[in-house]
Amino acid sequence: MKRRQVIKQAAIATVTTATVASCARQNTSTAVKAAMPQIKWRMATSWTKALGIFSGPDIIAKRVKEMTGGAFTITPFSGGEIVPGLQVLDAIQTGAVECGHTASYYYIGKNPGLAFATAVPFGLNAQQQNAWLNHGGGLEAMQKIYSDFNVINFSAGNTGVQMGGWFKREIKSLADLKGLKMRIPGLGGQVMTRLGVNVQVLPSSEIYISLDRGAIDAAEWVGPYDDEKLGLNKAAQFYYYPGWWEPGPSLDFIINLNAWNKLPQEYKEILKAAAKEANVGMQALYEDFNGQVLQKMLKGGTKLVPYSQEIMKAAQKASSEILDDIATKNSSFKQIYEPWKAFRENANNWNRINELSFANFVMGGDR
Repeated sequence: MKRRQVIKQAAIATVTTATVASCARQNTSTAVKAAMPQIKWRMATSWTKALGIFSGPDIIAKRVKEMTGGAFTITPFSGGEIVPGLQVLDAIQTGAVECGHTASYYYIGKNPGLAFATAVPFGLNAQQQNAWLNHGGGLEAMQKIYSDFNVINFSAGNTGVQMGGWFKREIKSLADLKGLKMRIPGLGGQVMTRLGVNVQVLPSSEIYISLDRGAIDAAEWVGPYDDEKLGLNKAAQFYYYPGWWEPGPSLDFIINLNAWNKLPQEYKEILKAAAKEANVGMQALYEDFNGQVLQKMLKGGTKLVPYSQEIMKAAQKASSEILDDIATKNSSFKQIYEPWKAFRENANNWNRINELSFANFVMGGDR
């Protein structure tokens, strides 16, 4: 046989083999997609769609759809579209909605231990919070509490250290806090109450109008990027820092347990992966945009003010007392609190050596 014919036949054989293999892959892919159940879920959230915090639900919905070839779709809704923003857990618990995205500390009235899934005052920063949840037993502890409400949770977002809120007037001392009406949820709200503040809990959709019209004197939300979207810099001038009550708050993707148990294992793993992506993606968004927006605010007249040492020390003391008091009265809270405290101490001791020394030098603290 001539060399040219041999080469030609070999080429034909190669193309044929590649075509067959390609067809086999396509058939396999088609068969896999056909075998995947078609599922449509709704996701209730505590957020307005325009906010950066809504990136969590968006990432989850997008990734689940892509990883299942459109077989499994989740549609996120703003707070108030299905249920009010502060009633997401109730809706998921009853099965009125399959899943939701919310902050666990909105529901500490149901179980104070739920605060740890988001943040507690003077607690863990974002890096430490993720370490505690994913390696220190935190997620298992939170899922145990959530199971009492027929729900399973996965961390799906973190804003990083938040700001300390917007005030219509300067707050220089503890005396200035007395009688102040402030929107602040969670255990941070309990600390502020102890410091003499009249605390209110409002969903994001109601914060601006309440602050602008004087129904409240101050409000905290997240940080510059989202606070500007809510227009809070137009309703108040003084912007305080740091948000000591939320040093590294996690947001939760919660799922009705009955709906979760009906899913094939592949879908469960996809949901876990999507939640982890949302956890990383949200924090990246805030790290990128918060500093840029803050500079814009300052040029627009916002006055950036640190909390006084008097207020910080009083808040830290009150926080410790409140946490210890709850642990004394609530055994399930204590079961989380004691190992959590040990984790925090260890993490802080290590971060003083690596993180803090580096940050102080690079940012000018030791110069």
